[in-house]
Amino acid sequence: MRAKPADAKLITLFLDMLAAEQGAGDNTLQAYRRDLTDFSEFLGRIGQTFVSADTENLRNYLADLDTRGFKSSSVARRLSAIRHLHRFLLNERIRSDDPAAILSGPKRGRGLPKVLSIADVDRMLTKARELAQAADAPLQQLRALRLYCLLEVLYATGLRVSELVSLPLAAARRDARMIVVRGKGDKERLVPLNDASRQAMAEYLSAMQAAAATKKKSAATSKWLFPSFGESGHLTRQHFARDLKELAVAAGLAPRLVSPHVLRHAFASHLLHNGADLRIVQTLLGHTDISTTQIYTHVVEERLKSLVRDLHPLAEK
Repeated sequence: MRAKPADAKLITLFLDMLAAEQGAGDNTLQAYRRDLTDFSEFLGRIGQTFVSADTENLRNYLADLDTRGFKSSSVARRLSAIRHLHRFLLNERIRSDDPAAILSGPKRGRGLPKVLSIADVDRMLTKARELAQAADAPLQQLRALRLYCLLEVLYATGLRVSELVSLPLAAARRDARMIVVRGKGDKERLVPLNDASRQAMAEYLSAMQAAAATKKKSAATSKWLFPSFGESGHLTRQHFARDLKELAVAAGLAPRLVSPHVLRHAFASHLLHNGADLRIVQTLLGHTDISTTQIYTHVVEERLKSLVRDLHPLAEK
């Protein structure tokens, strides 16, 4: 999938602006690039470019997405990218009009996040711990301890998967009760660790040091807490997601229901269910806008209903 040269140049300028002025992260920039490259390809087939396309061309592209079976949420995301691009072209005086200004996107409801129960998370943690204890070969045990550590830290902190896999080695300090996390827009926040996650980190770090000693090299060779075994750099999001689904199967859970993001949802939902303040959860998750966190208010509503049902003197018994 390749954009026309003129469009490719504009995509690069647009992404540079997003990175410099809005602090957009790598994942956001890659998503914009994919969406706008696909849009450019469509325009190329009808002899148009970003600069020449009119509103009808844009409507035809949205119709083409629908024909290709895109969900309404995906179409809405593509439309958002197109709107942002054309606003940029207008502001930079590359275009004198904005053909996307009057477009309306597909109506979509905001779905509730998939959430694992506390019992489901416990099953996964227990299975991960069992696999780590049962491993015989040093490398097998190191991999199992890494997965157990990742799971404990994820459920204890609610980090985004990109934040989790890129944690620095310094996060595993034995006296660390808080870790500094660099999130979206390069913003930093403090996130507390519980005893279970700190213990999992210590066990995993010891295994890493033992493995390094057998190879006669320093455990501090990598700056990452979760370095890749195969190459330089840290563990990838995709690798962790695959390991997590394999663990789900071993724990007797449907793999389609389990992902790093689902565990982030579980962290937030379980906190709210147990009475945490929404603003505190917002801070822990690194949400800039409280409206993003409010998707979890269904948990609070269910808890309030339960309290009224169980405690109100006139409630039916």
